Amino acid sequence: MTIAIIDYGAGNLRSVARALEAAGASDIRIGDDPDMVASADRLVLPGQGAFKQCMGGLRARPGLIQAMTEAVHSRGRPFLGVCVGLQLLASRGLEHGETEGLGWIGGDCAPLPQAPGVRIPHMGWNEVRVLSDHPILADLAPARHLYFAHSFALFPADPAHILAETVHGIAFPVAAGRDNIVGVQFHPEKSQAIGLALLSAFLNWAP
Repeated sequence: MTIAIIDYGAGNLRSVARALEAAGASDIRIGDDPDMVASADRLVLPGQGAFKQCMGGLRARPGLIQAMTEAVHSRGRPFLGVCVGLQLLASRGLEHGETEGLGWIGGDCAPLPQAPGVRIPHMGWNEVRVLSDHPILADLAPARHLYFAHSFALFPADPAHILAETVHGIAFPVAAGRDNIVGVQFHPEKSQAIGLALLSAFLNWAP
C-alpha cells in the first residue's frame, strides 16, 4: 500500500512520514509528482502556514491538484488533511484576503472566534470531543487531548461534515469529513500515542 505525502512547500513532511511509519506504513512516498500522487493508495496533505500561501503552493505545481482530484474523486482513495491540509478543503480561505480553496468540504477557513482571556493562536494540548462514529476517530472517543498550533479553522457549511470539536473560548470544529475525505486541525504526528492510533486507523480505513 503506497502512501503519498503531498509536498507543496508547506509542511513538516518528514515528521508526518516518521509518524506514519510508526503507525505501520511501509511504502511512503513524499513528493509532488502528479503520476505518483494519482496512483497512490492513500493521500496525506500536511500543511503549515497561511491558507493563501499554501493554496498558492498547490496551484504552482503543474498537474498536482488534478492528480489529487483523480486519486480522491475518481479512484476513491482515502485522503487525510492535517492542520492547513484540512483548511485547504474549504470553499474559500479568509486569511490575508479571500482565496479559493479546493472546495472538497464546503465552508470557510476563517479566524478562530475571539473570547475574553483566550489567546490566539491556539497552541498546545486541548481536549477533542468526537461527534461522529467515523472509524479514524474511534480511539479518540469520547474525548482525548491532542496538540494544536493554529489561528484559523475550517467551518463546514454542512453540520453533518463536522466530526469533532474542541473548546478554546468557545467550541469550534477540529475534524471534518465526507465520503473518503477526512481532515483534522490538530497534529497527529505531535500527539504521541493517541496521534499514532489515529494514523493507524487511517491506514486501515476502508471507506
